[in-house]
Amino acid sequence: MEPIEFWKMNGSGNDFILIDNREGKISEQDMPNLVLKSCRRRASVGADGVIFVTKSKIYDFAWRFFNADGGEVEMCGNGSRCVCRFAYLKGIAGPKMTFETLAGPISGEVKGRFVKVLMPLPKGLQLDLDLDRAPSWKTLDFVNTGVPHVVVGVDDLEHHPVKEEGRALRYHEYFAPEGTNADFVRVVAQDLIEMRTYERGVEDETLACGTGAIASALVSAERGLVKPPIKVKTRGGEILTITFKKRGDQFQEVWMEGGTAIVYEGKLHEEAL
Repeated sequence: MEPIEFWKMNGSGNDFILIDNREGKISEQDMPNLVLKSCRRRASVGADGVIFVTKSKIYDFAWRFFNADGGEVEMCGNGSRCVCRFAYLKGIAGPKMTFETLAGPISGEVKGRFVKVLMPLPKGLQLDLDLDRAPSWKTLDFVNTGVPHVVVGVDDLEHHPVKEEGRALRYHEYFAPEGTNADFVRVVAQDLIEMRTYERGVEDETLACGTGAIASALVSAERGLVKPPIKVKTRGGEILTITFKKRGDQFQEVWMEGGTAIVYEGKLHEEAL
């Protein structure tokens, strides 16, 4: 196998391997195994997921996004911010762009290290899910922000057993067969919430989750606890800013903005797989 050029980037601590695959050097059949092997920490590059940039007949480019377990998913908020900066710096698109995903077209704008993206319209909002609750859960809600998220309101976020409870919710029969991501949220002020996320596909807590930040912000707003623009403090300590408009009972023009970081450029050798 010829070495594969890649960039390592992170968005608010959510880290990704990005590969320009517009020439199709990596086949669709080979993608899941490459993702599974390259995302192993210590044994390979290590990442929460892999982004393949591909051609689009309609937009600036398209992507294929895979979580670390080798499973392809529709959307990733922090990954979408990283891919926008990657595409801009690689000359694939201008500072304002639109790219194709399984969740629909995503528009983004690059401003130095900061990137904002217009996210898919949320769907399936449900407050007060009819599930058995742990005593520490104040609220239990759900919304799909490109991928499914259950949002749990808690008081003591710092010491909450996110990994254990997140895994239980992720595999709960109510969300079968696809499963769900699980966000644990504490409201700090009218414009600030803190969150921790157990991510489906990574199967662990991550330092940040963009779609989870949006889900947490929208649910908190629907409950009248916060108003946009809403700052979401991630486990990694960085801040994502969520803005949106509400028309009737529908959320519209949902934007997420935050920083990105280029960690390094490299070549992935066969020995790492």
